[in-house]
Parts: sequence; C-alpha cells; structure tokens
Amino acid sequence: MTTAAPEGAARLTASPAPLAGFTVGVTAAHRAEELSVLLRRRGAEVLHGPALRIAPLDDDRRLELATRELVARPADVTVVTSGVGLRGWIEACETWGLGEQLVAALRSSRLLARGSKATGALRAAGLPEAWSPPSESSDEVLQHLLARGVAGSRIAVQLHNGTLPEFRAALRAAGADVVAVPVYRCGAPLDTGPLDRLIDAAVGGEVDAVTFTSAPAAAGVLDRADGTGRGADLERALRGPVLAVSVGRVTAGPLTSRGLPTVWPERGRIGAQVRLLSEELAGRATTLTAAGRTLQLRGSAVVLDGEVIPLHPGPVRLLRELARQPGRVRGREELLSALGSRSGPHAVDTAVMRLRSALGDARLVQTVVKRGYRLAVDHTARTGEEEW
Repeated sequence: MTTAAPEGAARLTASPAPLAGFTVGVTAAHRAEELSVLLRRRGAEVLHGPALRIAPLDDDRRLELATRELVARPADVTVVTSGVGLRGWIEACETWGLGEQLVAALRSSRLLARGSKATGALRAAGLPEAWSPPSESSDEVLQHLLARGVAGSRIAVQLHNGTLPEFRAALRAAGADVVAVPVYRCGAPLDTGPLDRLIDAAVGGEVDAVTFTSAPAAAGVLDRADGTGRGADLERALRGPVLAVSVGRVTAGPLTSRGLPTVWPERGRIGAQVRLLSEELAGRATTLTAAGRTLQLRGSAVVLDGEVIPLHPGPVRLLRELARQPGRVRGREELLSALGSRSGPHAVDTAVMRLRSALGDARLVQTVVKRGYRLAVDHTARTGEEEW
C-alpha cells in the first residue's frame, strides 16, 4: 500500500500522458496559447516567457507603404506565408481605406500559399491559390519559383516570423524585383519578467525543453540572456540537459549559428513540433527496475509502475544522481554536491526521507550503513561499475 506524496503533492494518473512530469518553456508571443494547450493536453507543465512583442499592424508605416506600392503596381507573383498574417494585412488595409484595392491587386497576381492555413485565408478572402507546396516549406516555395524562372518578375513576399533574408536574396540573385511585405513588427517585450524567469528556469535545470516558433523569438531569448549576463549559462544548459525544439529550420537559425543543438520536425507546424518534442523527451527518460518495480525519471516527476508522482527539487536531484550509477553506493559527500552548494550537512538525509515518502516504498532507496545510499536496482538491471 502506498502513501500520499508529501507537502500536498498529489498523484496524477495510472496512465501517464506522454509529457506528464515534464516542464516545457514557450517563447512564442503569437500562437502561444495554441502551443501551450497542445503541450498541456499531453500532460506538460508550461512556463511561458514571450521573447517578442508584436506591434499592431495598423500602426506600421512600412506595411502601409508596401501595400500602396503593390496597389499602384501589382506583383506578378505573391507569396503568402501565413494565414493569420494575410488576414491581419487585409484588416489593417481596411483601416487605411485600402482593403478593396489590396484584394484587387492580389487577385491580379499569381498567388502561392506556403501552407494550408495560408491557403484557407486566401480562399476565405475569395482569392484562390495557384500553387502550394506539399511540405508547407518556404524552401520548397523558393525552389518552385527558381525552377519556373523569376528574371524580370515582380514578386511580393509576405514576411512571417522573420525577414526571410535568404529567401529574398535568392530571388533577387535570380533577377526578380522583390517587394517585402512586413506583416509583423517585432520588438522586445514591454515586460521582460516572464522571459527572465524562463531563462533562469532553463539555466537552473527547472525546464526540460524550450520551444521556439520563430527565428526572432529564438534570437530574442539569446539576446536577452546575453544582455543580462546569463548568455554563457543558457548556452551551457541548451548544450546539456535542456532540449531546444524549433518549429522549422529557419526558426532554428539563431541557435545553429551559435553551434547550439536543436531539433525540428519535417513539417513546420506546431502540432508536429509537439509530437517531436514528446518523442525526444521520452527518449531521454531513464527507466529502471528497482525492488521489483518499474521506475522512470521524467523531469520533475517519477513514473512508478505507471503512476506519475510529482517530486520536489531536492528529491528530484537526489534521484537523478543515484540513477546515474544505478545500484552503486553513493556517499553523502557525493550526493551533497548534487543537491547544491547551499545545502547543509543533513540535506542528503532529508532528501532521502522526502523521496522515500513520495515514492511510498522505502525499499527503492537503500541505506548502506556508514557508506551512503543506493538505488535497489534488480540484478538484471545492473550497469557499469556498480557496487553491491
């Protein structure tokens, strides 16, 4: 019979969700709620720290000037990269008295939709797309244009979550006249507190993964960390225990340019991003058999025989340290260093007591008199240089 977890920590479910026990950082400003909902549905705790602030479109002089230029001289081809961006563009034009002129200019252009949401927004506006890539990738749109030939063509590119510099440069190099349509104006968030808390959590190992849905957001996180003296610590965390998951290759650019590891799905959609994140974190989870029971370490929790048990930070760090060499006796001094430099001399014993209480089975962590503690892994689970 098991006992309740201490200090109000409740047991969750006997059928754990894929991300139960993991904490995921969300850096998005746009579509942050949609991404957070998808993560929570899979059981994750979400820590939101927006790295950007998106200014209202109807205040953007650059967008108005680009629109008037296209109304006066429509593009031969228009690349629509975002459904929400297209809708916002049309709505902003209506406040300037340009809504009907913009739709007319777009109707006279060959419309390429990067993905299904862009396609849907075009059709909703009565503007059928001429082509859309199966991959929903900007790279495939670019290859399609270059294969058809763009020399002498006027091409409007609706920018989305970044400036697409390589995309536009390739078109210009091939002889196109490119008109950039900046449907977002991004800046630093007015309140940097949530972002600072997310950076601190990543540095402190309190999040298991951080998601990035745009290149400016990825750059914004790194810039904020650099500007507050935590850049090196954040890079160390992203090279170690914290998984960086980007929505696509372009989004990953600011990270990969610094040599930071990141993964992204084949399809640049947040649903695919969440699935990939789930797979990657599952692959990182440590699973052991101890005292005849199956124990899996997940972020801030342990799954014991299929039941998710939340743990407090001290017991989590202790359990992870014991699991690094399962079955081996670990001395108090060794374990004390894992709990942090501020821990007192009795911190290890206290953490062991709290861990046993949370797990409800004292057999899992054994005391070896005058030597320390060990995980009671089964004989068949022995690995490495374990002591018995």
